[in-house]
Amino acid sequence: MATIYFAAPMFCQAELDFNELLALLLRENGHEVYLPQENTPDVDLSPETGKAGRRSVFLEDITAIDNCDTLLFIMDGRVPDEGACFELGYAYAKCKTCVGLKTDVRMSELGGDNMMLEGALHYGIARSVPELLELLEGMY
Repeated sequence: MATIYFAAPMFCQAELDFNELLALLLRENGHEVYLPQENTPDVDLSPETGKAGRRSVFLEDITAIDNCDTLLFIMDGRVPDEGACFELGYAYAKCKTCVGLKTDVRMSELGGDNMMLEGALHYGIARSVPELLELLEGMY
């Protein structure tokens, strides 16, 4: 099974809950999951006082991407999360397996997903959680 870096938005309770539930499901299916929100509970991330904490989180997340087999990029929302976009680009540049999950039916103004994101998600974009599990099972 895979070591998965979970690249996703994590700035409201709904996002945090979804991430947690999907990470649990992936773990139940035998994958090791690095979920960034689980690794920063006591770090000061505020713009005013948290510069060292923010740098620490950045470096820890980069190391986790370096150590993963697969990056899972959550695409839901009006636009993809900026931090997750960076993580995807970094993982792609490091030749990691990159897969997407997009359960949100909204499309971009051009009628599809951003071509740069699609290009980086070269192992596929699942449209549901069951489809994601099948995709990962077929890869590992």
